[in-house]
Amino acid sequence: MSVACGLECVFCLGCTRWAWKRLTYVGSYDSESWPPASDEEIEPIPRLCRAILAVYEDDLSHPRFPPPSGYGMNPQWLLKRVPYEETEGRCPPYLIYADHDHREIILAVRGLNLSRESDYKVLLDNRLGRQMFDGGYVHHGLLKAATFILNRETEMLRRVIGEVGEEYKLVFAGHSLGSGVAALMTVIVVNHRDQFGGIERRRIRCYAIAPARCMSLNLAVKYADVINSVVLQVIFLFFLSFSFFM
Repeated sequence: MSVACGLECVFCLGCTRWAWKRLTYVGSYDSESWPPASDEEIEPIPRLCRAILAVYEDDLSHPRFPPPSGYGMNPQWLLKRVPYEETEGRCPPYLIYADHDHREIILAVRGLNLSRESDYKVLLDNRLGRQMFDGGYVHHGLLKAATFILNRETEMLRRVIGEVGEEYKLVFAGHSLGSGVAALMTVIVVNHRDQFGGIERRRIRCYAIAPARCMSLNLAVKYADVINSVVLQVIFLFFLSFSFFM
């Protein structure tokens, strides 16, 4: 009897410990052993964050909500701005900007708008295992949004890339909901580089700020060289490449 009671106590303590660890687990534990990003890796992030914030502005020449140091963007280099009125409810607003100072063509997508029903429809259009893509699984609604943007903008991006030359990179950036759209656009472009003037894979980059979970782990690893997620931890800003876990 005493042996059975002892085993039961051990079992209960084990279950309690397991439950406590599960309930108190936070995402930052996953990256405790990961090194901080280098200065070179961090450098593009602040200006790409400003590019994403610029999507919220109606007119970059007369911004209403500029960050303390400004956007650092030349309004004359803004190639296109697509507000909600032109997205048909299919994707968040975005802009295309030619950053000649850093030799980048940037397509930036804004984050979730809490007052827009269309953004929720994009986010909730998903069911685990519903959408297979490139040997893995992706978020169905975000993939549709990414495809919608590329169907509209591939011709412009191909033309601009051809005009600026091989020194320029094609950069996709987004925050929250927009990060998932940007990441899946990157996957599509990498797989259809012939439609973008044969651009080399090394010239394609994605920076996802506070990334949405939009693809399975095998795809995250497969595209870790081009898709980079930015996660703010307690002390350090880490530069990660595998945050898009389904």
